[in-house]
Amino acid sequence: MSEELSQDAPEWFDIGAPADFDDGEVAPVVADGIEIAVFRIGEDLFALRDKCTHGRTKLSDGFIEDDCIECPLHQGKFAIRTGEPMSEPVTKAVKVFPVRVVDGRVQVSTAA
Repeated sequence: MSEELSQDAPEWFDIGAPADFDDGEVAPVVADGIEIAVFRIGEDLFALRDKCTHGRTKLSDGFIEDDCIECPLHQGKFAIRTGEPMSEPVTKAVKVFPVRVVDGRVQVSTAA
């Protein structure tokens, strides 16, 4: 592998086992120094920046409803799958991080 390719390849961070994340729940983790909220919907795992884009409150302290996370401060909602704002007062999407499971471990990439 060339040096150029390795610099562009995303770095993956271990955040636990799939069993560490309960269906319909949110779990706060830290990867690469970034606070991340991890969600399980059925068998799928999703990761969002653990900060509301409107009120700078931890989304992991929020409430899950209809595949959305509701900010505990202003009740704005974000789609868990895409990070898109779903209700006011939030108007800006929250960052979504790629998630994968490798050898029985959940990994997240914080690459831009």
